[in-house]
Amino acid sequence: MSRIRDISQTLRPSLPVWPGDTEFAFDRTWKMEDGSPVNVGRMTMSTHSGTHGDAPLHYSATAEDIASVSLDPYLGECLVVDARAARGWVQIADLPDLGGATRVLLRTYERFPHDQWDSDFTAIAAEMIDWLAGQGVVLIGTDAPSVDPQESKTMDAHKAVLANDMRILEGLVLDDVPPGRYELIALPLKITGGDAGLCRAVLRELPDA
Repeated sequence: MSRIRDISQTLRPSLPVWPGDTEFAFDRTWKMEDGSPVNVGRMTMSTHSGTHGDAPLHYSATAEDIASVSLDPYLGECLVVDARAARGWVQIADLPDLGGATRVLLRTYERFPHDQWDSDFTAIAAEMIDWLAGQGVVLIGTDAPSVDPQESKTMDAHKAVLANDMRILEGLVLDDVPPGRYELIALPLKITGGDAGLCRAVLRELPDA
């Protein structure tokens, strides 16, 4: 049986979130210890909590919400790239031969910052996104919280994704994933009007990889 690697963050009250965004909270509304036959919980969170897929609506007011996008880009063979040597931005020169991969996941962290927010994460150059689209790539994923720098106002990388009709996964955890080819399964929640959808993202090893 092929090994499955969970590359998603664990949702929890101490989850670091984008500065100013909604903190993650969880509490029990029905409790077995109080006499209920079942436990039922309630969550409050941002649509961009933890590991998630951005909808085009996130960066264009007239684009599709997460409930309307095709699931095809989020399911299929991908290439995990070790981009830890990149500084500031991941650029074309930081990429290996894609070997025809149509989904590319970038590891930029030595160790993912589970316990604190990192405002100095490695973003993705818009030119690289244009180049990837020219190679047939339909999805780009990163372990960073965004493809653009935290203080960006122009959102160049997001605009490049929109112009090329690509999809984005953010907040992946790739610490213990060797570079190479895998099967990606990262379906975002189907939320009407959603600007993003939380994912339980996994990689399944390919038998011939």
